[in-house]
Amino acid sequence: MKKTLLSLALALAATQAQAADVEKQLVQTENKVIEWRRHLHQNPELGNREFETAKYVAAHLKSLGMEVETGIAHTGVVGFLKGGKPGPTVALRADMDALPVTEQVDIPFASKAKTEYNGEEVGVMHACGHDTHVAMLMGAAQVLAGMRDELAGNVLFIFQPAEEGAPDGEEGGAELMLKEGLFKKYKPAVAFGQHVTSSLPAGMIGYRSGPLMASSDEFRINVKGRQTHGSRPWGGVDPITAAAQIIMGTQTIVSRQIDITKEPAVVSFGKIDGGVRNNIIPDSVFLNGTIRNFDMDNRQEIFNRLKVTAENLAKSSGAEAEVEIIEGYPVTANDPTLTEAAIPALQSAAGKDKVIVVPKVTGAEDFSFFANEIPGFYYFLGVTPKGTDPATAASNHSPRFYVDESALKVGTEAITQLTLDYFASQAKP
Repeated sequence: MKKTLLSLALALAATQAQAADVEKQLVQTENKVIEWRRHLHQNPELGNREFETAKYVAAHLKSLGMEVETGIAHTGVVGFLKGGKPGPTVALRADMDALPVTEQVDIPFASKAKTEYNGEEVGVMHACGHDTHVAMLMGAAQVLAGMRDELAGNVLFIFQPAEEGAPDGEEGGAELMLKEGLFKKYKPAVAFGQHVTSSLPAGMIGYRSGPLMASSDEFRINVKGRQTHGSRPWGGVDPITAAAQIIMGTQTIVSRQIDITKEPAVVSFGKIDGGVRNNIIPDSVFLNGTIRNFDMDNRQEIFNRLKVTAENLAKSSGAEAEVEIIEGYPVTANDPTLTEAAIPALQSAAGKDKVIVVPKVTGAEDFSFFANEIPGFYYFLGVTPKGTDPATAASNHSPRFYVDESALKVGTEAITQLTLDYFASQAKP
């Protein structure tokens, strides 16, 4: 009994000593994380074009003595930190790409970058906070590398390009990293990721078990009719009225054909293109939209019903509908066991009263590809400054998106502590 109590006391003392050491390193790293973030913010690059960002990250990882690979999925960077003790490999992911947005935030390190996008000159901005993700993971890399001899496992640092989507005609992002064999080579047991958000106050963390973010898929419907004069529609086939029926009819897929007690879903049209003149009924109308949902079985069912509904509604008026579905990101779902185990790490970083369960988010994330391969946990870090209502703060993707940098220490600590806690949970007694 005395021996058991002594072992517990020694283990507790070791844990407390490690926690104190981590906190000391985090304090020492905080200013560097902010410095890295500001450099990245001032020098943003679009997806699959993160050349300088990749060099910046790779140089840092190499300075920490890691095995470093570059050029993964075009511009991705991976650092492998081998711990001093045997154990599993934990994957930590940060996305690196910026958006074609012209910054409107008045800060000394605002982006002035410009580039060509879809044939037009555009501004480039880290309007979604990926600069913070990279900087916080660089900070976690520095802390964990400083205690590598104590780590009961390995850490795979993934700096991923093109989360916002690859340029037209290119592959990219998490899906391409996996296709190139990233997980087959390093065999991580779990994956952790975080995303800053304006919808929470700075330093607050939001999470939920199970489906967190929706799948995101695009559909294109080409409605073919037969051109005629607007004064005599019976002389042809009107694709405009057929398209209108398709738009309204497809709304019954979610409201009448899918079991919405299972998970919510939405089918939205974002573009209608057809016709050139008020009195000419055109040959065709093009419809373009998005599907969002939180269940992978429902996802396929919506695909099937969208095709059947559009084709048959068009046929009923003598037209023809060609339906193309472009699969995007799957549902981002948090592993329930991993989620439950992650809560203490989040509370340690942010404080018990600042870790909350958040509603599902209909935005999408390609971290989902990683979480489909191995158990994953993804959470949100608030960055809206005190005195600003998160409900009215400029959202992610806005040219006025603003980050309160005091949150970065919380995020760096959270991703670091998640790693250490996972190692501790897997250690053999």
